[in-house]
Amino acid sequence: MSDLKRLGLHDLHVELGGKLVPFAGYEMPVQYPMGVMKEHLHTRAEAGLFDVSHMGQVILKPKADMAALIAGLEALMPVDVASLPEGRQRYGLFTDDQGGILDDLMFANRGDHLLLVVNAGCKEADIAHMQAHLSEVAEVIPVTDRALLALQGPKAEAVLEALVPGVAAMTFMDVAVLPSPAHGEIWVSRSGYTGEDGFEISVADAHAESFARALLASGGVAPIGLGARDSLRLEAGLCLYGHDIDTATSPVEAGLTWAIQKVRRAGGEREGGFPGAERILRELAEGPSRKRIGLRPEGRAPMREGVTLWDSAEGGTQVGLVTSGGFGPSVEAPVAMGYVTAGYDGPLFGEVRGKRHAVARAPMPFQPTTYKR
Repeated sequence: MSDLKRLGLHDLHVELGGKLVPFAGYEMPVQYPMGVMKEHLHTRAEAGLFDVSHMGQVILKPKADMAALIAGLEALMPVDVASLPEGRQRYGLFTDDQGGILDDLMFANRGDHLLLVVNAGCKEADIAHMQAHLSEVAEVIPVTDRALLALQGPKAEAVLEALVPGVAAMTFMDVAVLPSPAHGEIWVSRSGYTGEDGFEISVADAHAESFARALLASGGVAPIGLGARDSLRLEAGLCLYGHDIDTATSPVEAGLTWAIQKVRRAGGEREGGFPGAERILRELAEGPSRKRIGLRPEGRAPMREGVTLWDSAEGGTQVGLVTSGGFGPSVEAPVAMGYVTAGYDGPLFGEVRGKRHAVARAPMPFQPTTYKR
């Protein structure tokens, strides 16, 4: 792993017994001595601390005015950027000319600039994409001197409020810049990717270790690795870029139409005007050729990414593919998601090691979310 980048908190992860694996070009802790199952359940019951510093934090600073910057960013995705109030965050999607998804991201209105958080594996391409398309209206400034932590679970609010007064008043998708008496200026959003109430917290590198240690010293907080982060987001029915969504997938196929506000749709005030609009608007009107659905395999054996889905127990036709799957510790059963041919509503069978097993369609999320609205 000598060619991999290390997180700023690398030594702390080693001290905590983290098992390090390659992920998106970094050495990342996949689990700690507690183990993936217990880490997952601990986050649902108390609070889990995730180091997500591998993700990209990017500031978009207007060269002239915010209106021009907002219009420029809105031209890159099928999302309403203009109506986002100051102090709020929204889910966004960069699309390409074919209507595929280049990345999914969060963008926040911080008054005189925008702050984006993009996926680790896409951040260099995203930054180049923004520099190529926004150079006239914005400075694209990668944030390279701050760690990004996620504190998730029912105890997250009380724990963070003790260190960063003011966060308890925030609701889901609020953002704020708050002083922490011992840890400097904290950038915080009430969000995460576990389905639990919680926060994503950007802290200056100089304070990151002391801040992480202070969180871990609080009652009920445990370090959580990539393994449990994945099972938590799967139970929450959330897409993982590069697996459930990619450039071969449109937002409509992926079931992300909730992220395409009416103002950007046919008949809306700012209809279209984004990459891939022709395909995306057509699929909104006529339906896509396939769609992402939730799956509950019968029995106890998980169906993981790559499992093919068929219309019969033997022979027949392939009608879909699993893109994420595993055992759901909170629901105590295997869960999965994948794509099925649109219009097909018959039985499904997943082929695992040459044998086909029945799998039922299921609504997502598999585990109820607990966001503070």
